[in-house]
Parts: sequence; C-alpha cells; structure tokens
Amino acid sequence: AGNYGFQAQPMGFPGGPPVPPVHNQPIMHEGAIWMPVPPSIPNCPPGLEYLTQIDQILIHQQLELLEIVTGFETNNKYELKNALGQRVYFAAEDTDCLTRMCCGPSRSFTIRIIDNLDREVITLQRPLRCSSCCCPCCLQEMEVQAPPGTTVGYVVQNWHACLPKFTIQDEKGMDILKITGPCVVCSCCEDVNFEVKSVDETCTVGRISKHWTGFVKEAFTDADNFGIAFPMDLDVKMKAVMIGACFLIVSLLFTNI
Repeated sequence: AGNYGFQAQPMGFPGGPPVPPVHNQPIMHEGAIWMPVPPSIPNCPPGLEYLTQIDQILIHQQLELLEIVTGFETNNKYELKNALGQRVYFAAEDTDCLTRMCCGPSRSFTIRIIDNLDREVITLQRPLRCSSCCCPCCLQEMEVQAPPGTTVGYVVQNWHACLPKFTIQDEKGMDILKITGPCVVCSCCEDVNFEVKSVDETCTVGRISKHWTGFVKEAFTDADNFGIAFPMDLDVKMKAVMIGACFLIVSLLFTNI
C-alpha cells in the first residue's frame, strides 16, 4: 500500500490501538460539543491532526425542514463525529438549485469541510460525470484537497457489471485502496457495508457503512447516517480521501433526487 503507514491486515470495527490521551477539554461551539483541538503535527496538513487520534468517523446528515415538507432538494449538510459523539468536522454541499434538480445523484458539487476553528480544512470536488456501467470511459471521480488547493488524493469509480467498486488513489494517481459494495444496495432493516481492501483485494482494512435509521426516516427523507472505519495508523491524507469516498457513495447511491 505504498508509504502510507499501515499494513494490509484484517481489523475489527472499530479497531486499532488505544487513542492517545487528549489533555484539553471538548469545546462547546454553535450548540455542539466539538472534539478538542489537537496539537500541531509536523508534515500534517492543517486541520487533519484530528484524524491522527481516531479510527472511525460517524457522519450524520442534517434534516432540512424545507426538504421534508416540500420534497425540494436543498444543499446537504453533515456532522462528522468521533466515537464519543464529539463533532470533528462540519460539512456543507455547495451546488446551485438548477444543478440539484436537473442532474440529481450524478450532479457535480463541492463539499467544504470545516473544523471547530472555522477553517476549511478539506475540499471535495466532484465533476459532472456518468454513473452508468454502459459508459465505462466517463465514470464518477472525486478530487480531495487538504488544505483547499492542495490535492491529496482521488476517488475513482471502477467499471463493473453489477457491483459498486471504487479505487482510492494518492495525489499522483497511484492506487492505494479498493472499495467494494454489495450487488444490491438496499438498506431495508439492515446496514449496507462497503468493504475497504488492500490493492490486491486480499485483506479488508476498513469499512464504509450506511446505517439503517428506521422505516419512517428511510421512507420519507433521504437523510442518512454513515460510518467510516480505518486503521488508526493510516496516513491522515488517505483518511481524508476515505471521507471523500464516503460522500461520493452517499451522493451516488443514496440520494433520492
């Protein structure tokens, strides 16, 4: 897996070694409890220090009243939390109304991810591309920047007749990890799991999961809960790209419009 600081081997969910102690206290900001600000780390993109201390992230889509009442698709907003329920990041989609209504799940977008210092620390750029297996030359991709303007990796959809498959790449386009989902992406009363594997797909090293949220919420809204599990010692840049992969999967496979 290159020089990204982990060995491809089976892991638990959640797993990994104990989290190093954090001495400063959680912060209350905008009504949410934020994860304490970690110290700066040499050669770590600013704002990604949080990712050195966690091996899983929970992503909660925020319900928009206008969308619930009218069915009118609004810009999606998300909370990214650690296992203690502390907010690590806040993410907001940036697209115009016409793009959302006309292009639906295939739409281009920018997602801006900010930390508790109100810094934009990760930017996700998704161009308008095809999602059909009939067009293998124009499948989905996403560029991950951290900080904004500095590319740290890509998420690329791979052609397959029946399985959702993706590749995580570094900033040079080198394959680092593979992602494979189930043949039928249906969350009826159970979670949907996308396995994150080594490049040769022999070992599972992480997971992206869509969590079942109950019949009423599943039936009448497209607000979802997702989880990401990765090795504690995975390079923070690749953890950021895995976050991007989760958002690409959300928008492509779990968006109603």
